Amino acid sequence: MADLIEVPAGLKGVAAADTAIGSVRGEEGFYHYRQYDAIEVARHKSFEDAWSLVLDGEFADADFESSARRSRAVPADVIAAATGSPLRALQKGLLTLADVQAMEPTVDIDDERVRADAMVIAGAAPALLASSTGRELPDGEMGHAEFWLRAVRGDEPNEAEVRAIEIYLTSTIDHGFNNSTFSARSITSTGCDVAGGVCGAIGSFSGPLHGGAPGRALDMIESIGEPGNAERWLKPRLDSGEKAMGFGHAVYLADDPRAMLLRDVALGLGGELIERAVAIEAEVLAVLRAWKPNATIVTNVEYYAGVLFEILRVPPEFFTPTFLVSRIVGWTAHIREQAADNKIIRPSANYTGPSAPEPLP
Repeated sequence: MADLIEVPAGLKGVAAADTAIGSVRGEEGFYHYRQYDAIEVARHKSFEDAWSLVLDGEFADADFESSARRSRAVPADVIAAATGSPLRALQKGLLTLADVQAMEPTVDIDDERVRADAMVIAGAAPALLASSTGRELPDGEMGHAEFWLRAVRGDEPNEAEVRAIEIYLTSTIDHGFNNSTFSARSITSTGCDVAGGVCGAIGSFSGPLHGGAPGRALDMIESIGEPGNAERWLKPRLDSGEKAMGFGHAVYLADDPRAMLLRDVALGLGGELIERAVAIEAEVLAVLRAWKPNATIVTNVEYYAGVLFEILRVPPEFFTPTFLVSRIVGWTAHIREQAADNKIIRPSANYTGPSAPEPLP
């Protein structure tokens, strides 16, 4: 067997594929969607614009926006199949939808069909995730952001609230080869259908070290209570090996620009929670810098995501699903890109067990 190439644990720093969708420059605190600064896209463009950009390479036109709205119209029998927690409901619903739509393996269809399936899957996600509320889903000529906030809250948000959730959704569509995006591409490399790649990525995303963190970061803020309690609350937990949820990032060596954006959005909405969260952030960062003086530890997107969701009255069980509504758009863009120039992803591993073969006892 040929010598294996040794790589760092977790594949950190390893380029596993080529992509034209976007990238993260962690040393600079910068990430982009294709040729555009992702933060500027989030500040000035719609969610549908960013969706079209990562999927097709250009901002949305009227046809794209209409197609996105139509994709939310999920058949009643598919909604009925979407049972359980929001993420489980989504997996069940997407697999049922794939059957209803007779989706075929990506290896057997052309790019136009893959793109069409990608639109259907990403577009259906908000309706399937929100179906667990048991309420009737919103109807009308609205964008994805307003649809989602109406669906999970069951009321009519104001313009500032809609714009706040739209900025969040737009800013979190894609973020390099994170665990779930890599999972989506790896699974797609087998030639499976779009739904299969997305459902596998959902499993990755559900972990508290990935998409499951916003609620935990908010819980930490509430447990600390007042900023002056931060060191007393946090230090024994750090000493016992626990993480400070909402802090630290695998890529960023400068401020996470998403966290800074969401802090600004939350401050624009105002209230006691955001003021307290900003003060607690400063105290936690001071504790972390004293605890690991040679490490670069920054506030990550999850810290202010949880705060923003609470201000917007998103129910806690929909914190991670809100993140997923946006990230599924990125996954489907990557699935399309993987399918267009595919080679099955099949790494090896270093065997560390007992020498083989030994005689059977």
